[in-house]
Amino acid sequence: MAGQSRKWMILVATIWIQAFTGTNFDFSSYSTDYKSVLGISQVQLNYLAVASDLGKVFGWSSGLALLYFPLWVVLFVAAFMGIVGYGLQWAVIQSFISLPYVMVFLLCLMAGCSICWFNTVCFVLCVQNFPSNRALALSLTISFNGVSPALYTLAANSINSDDDSVYLLLNAIIPLVTSFAALLPILMQPPVQTLPQEAAARDSVIFLFLNVLAIFTGLYLLFLNSVSSDPLTNRFLFSGAILLLILPLCVPGGVIARDWAHRNIHSSFRLQGSSFNLVDVDDLELHKELLGRENSSIHGNGNGFAYIGNLDDENSSTQDLGESKSCCQWSVEKDRLTMLGEEHPASILVRRWDFWLYYLAYFCGGTIGLVYSNNLGQIAQSLGFSSETTTLVTLYSSCSFFGRLLSATPDFIRGAVYFARTGWLSIALLPTPIAFLVLALSGSSAALHIGTAFIGLSSGFIFAAAVSITSELFGPNSMGVNHNILITNIPIGSLSYGLLAAMVYDAHLVSSVRNLTNLGPAVRYLTDLGETSTVCMGKVCYHETFVWWACISVFGLMCSILLFIRTRPAYALFEQNRKRRLLF
Repeated sequence: MAGQSRKWMILVATIWIQAFTGTNFDFSSYSTDYKSVLGISQVQLNYLAVASDLGKVFGWSSGLALLYFPLWVVLFVAAFMGIVGYGLQWAVIQSFISLPYVMVFLLCLMAGCSICWFNTVCFVLCVQNFPSNRALALSLTISFNGVSPALYTLAANSINSDDDSVYLLLNAIIPLVTSFAALLPILMQPPVQTLPQEAAARDSVIFLFLNVLAIFTGLYLLFLNSVSSDPLTNRFLFSGAILLLILPLCVPGGVIARDWAHRNIHSSFRLQGSSFNLVDVDDLELHKELLGRENSSIHGNGNGFAYIGNLDDENSSTQDLGESKSCCQWSVEKDRLTMLGEEHPASILVRRWDFWLYYLAYFCGGTIGLVYSNNLGQIAQSLGFSSETTTLVTLYSSCSFFGRLLSATPDFIRGAVYFARTGWLSIALLPTPIAFLVLALSGSSAALHIGTAFIGLSSGFIFAAAVSITSELFGPNSMGVNHNILITNIPIGSLSYGLLAAMVYDAHLVSSVRNLTNLGPAVRYLTDLGETSTVCMGKVCYHETFVWWACISVFGLMCSILLFIRTRPAYALFEQNRKRRLLF
């Protein structure tokens, strides 16, 4: 009983950590001030955004630290890196200290690395304490990472809505306070337990309740965040948000009360049905055993081809090796996965076509959405909506939050509709190119808000679903290493996509300066900030970038569709074997 309540305390602690450590998402809120104070170009500003994302490259360091230190030590090392990285950046913007550009870059890198360490702690806690419902635990906790900008906006407006540098100070202090709040549950972590099917089903009901509460929290932050600029009102709203984050604490108490009632009060009601879960380890073993027995449904060859038959009408026939194959058939069938959950060491992972399709889909989908959020401050400013920057950041974060929650949909509707998770990934990527086309065609405030909402929703789903997809396709035991390899695309995309946007921005800026006496209709005006930097104004500043980003995201969508086609037979076979297990 105590162990069950303590594991829910662990989940609440991870929710708190994730909610207050998504500090890289509020970069747009203070990026304009950074550019002005440091007197840097748009390209140099982009490098600072890249530095924060470069922390993903060093994600392996947190896993290495966990081999030698307990979780709570890794947690506080992350908090220490954050307070140094963000605290000194705040001192630079406030002109308390003066640092060269290279040092500021390293501070951004340290701050970004702290986020990765926080995430690793949360992932490990979820996997250890919820082995039967990993997907639901991960999607729920990861989703709260998306509300960080909205929470920080409320906190900043509660202090001083006119000083954007306060974000950096809060980024330094709040994660440390949260770490102390989460320390006791982590120290009291219960021993790992494998739950029976009925207990896992009851846990799924609790997850459903927590998801409903999370949706209400997201709606609260989305609609009430910018109700008033009055500090007193914002303090009241921020207190309400904190209360919503404390409410999940009723779950451990409810678990204790339920167990007491179960022991002392006879009840004729009993939960039935399978639990909502990721690919369970026992299911995987049975799946592999049944797969080995069904040789008639799998036809392979020594060159890495595998064909899965009798799954549906589309996959009921195979072709001989001697037959010529079209380019499309070759790309669909070559070296594709034949079953889910097979462990892939890094050396094998990087040789799989499915991994690189997955990598490109993430690179051209979720990562490009993250780069868009990093540029929101300059995008809003160039279109003449600087006053709406914090609203846009809140909109992006709230929609990202809902997208992350939606990533649990495959697990909740699994009993009624089973659809490969890679197919959900393709659906999630669809809004991104649509959003960029809307932004390219119109520079209105409505288009900016609609595009931001679509991109936030899409990228949020991808960020949360990626952990589960990595585990299913390439093995749950190798997930830590393999997922860190996957997210190396984030700093690469941040650099390349951000550099593209910055070069287009600066090119139009230089052109505007040369023709200052005869500005075209697209560039409305040019202004100086502190006599140290110039700002490009007008739709033209990002129009070309939006077109390029739309084309790139379409390519990512195509890669995800091809990945779905290639992995669909493996998902179908796994579901077929799972249902057979339930029957017998």
